[in-house]
Amino acid sequence: MSALFPTYARWDVTAVKGEGATLTDKDGKQYLDFIAGIAVCNLGHCHPKVNAALEKQLHSLWHVSNLFQIEGQERVAQLLVDHSVGDYVFFCNSGAEANEAAIKLARKATGKHHIVSMKQSFHGRTLGSMAATGQEKIHAGFGPLLTEFTYVTLNDEKELAGAVTADTAAIIVEVIQGEGGVLPMSKEYAKKLSQICEQYQCLLIVDEVQTGIGRTGTAFAYEQLELSPDIITVAKGLGNGFPVGALIGKKELKEAFSPGSHGSTFGGNPLAMAAAEAVVTEVFTPEFLADVQQKGDYFKQRLEQALASFSIVKEVRGNGLILGVACHVEAAPIITECRERGLLVLPAGPNVVRLLPPLIVSNEELNRATGILAEAIAAVNEKEQLSI
Repeated sequence: MSALFPTYARWDVTAVKGEGATLTDKDGKQYLDFIAGIAVCNLGHCHPKVNAALEKQLHSLWHVSNLFQIEGQERVAQLLVDHSVGDYVFFCNSGAEANEAAIKLARKATGKHHIVSMKQSFHGRTLGSMAATGQEKIHAGFGPLLTEFTYVTLNDEKELAGAVTADTAAIIVEVIQGEGGVLPMSKEYAKKLSQICEQYQCLLIVDEVQTGIGRTGTAFAYEQLELSPDIITVAKGLGNGFPVGALIGKKELKEAFSPGSHGSTFGGNPLAMAAAEAVVTEVFTPEFLADVQQKGDYFKQRLEQALASFSIVKEVRGNGLILGVACHVEAAPIITECRERGLLVLPAGPNVVRLLPPLIVSNEELNRATGILAEAIAAVNEKEQLSI
């Protein structure tokens, strides 16, 4: 009998060892891990440079609180602003906390409270970030949420234009909706977003929790749409498994986050900064990012070729190494078939298989994953045909 709250529908897999893109369970079975902790282990499991940085910090200093100067924060913040349109950074512990901070900052800086978010978005499970999440199933059972949120459909320019007013503080959006089905933002919609934010003097918050830190082949996914967000939120891949999140904001917002306006006990502690510095130093190089884009293009092409003949497959979508296989049937049986064959993948909504390999994955591992996924879809496809 477990003493844990049953908040997760856990699989019958207990991982005990990880290396690169491979997980090993307690029975010795090995899996290709194309979940990567849900886009967290961007450098794979037990990356030697991250391990070394953390081990060194472990023997030096763990925690002192943000009453003290923490040199690691300065270095990581500089790396983040050097590779973004932002100027200042606030460190926290998770994506939900980063989005919570973004909501607070937008309201305080503008003096307005209305925020526009997207249907099928996901921004976290704290009360504020949950209110920003445009999914009723996330809201259900928790009573009144933070007010003054309006939800619109991603890529519907008319709906967006009708929702934003002079009282709107910000628009919060994912460049690719991860939990919502691996749905990318169109270039036309990105252009409309920029125009509306300028017209109504509202802030643009881009949630890069899942797409940031190199996952799409650039430091941040918004770069590929020529957006210039006022606030960027990151977490997941920033620490490669060590809990860390960050809000990156433009210089005009500095005064709104003055001393005492926001805080975090553990945010930016020396251990988190050691992990983050090792990660971004490795990821934010032209060679590494170009390799991610090449592998993403290769993987997408291989998937499209291998899955073209299956009637239950609708399309392959996404960018870089966040890809989704949209199906005409539920994804759950396909995910189970993959797991039984040694490939770990996860859903993005009821009908999409989401693929999030570590960014250090090899082409050989991408080929193996493609083969296993094709086998799994073939098995489900055959069952669907027999049931007709």
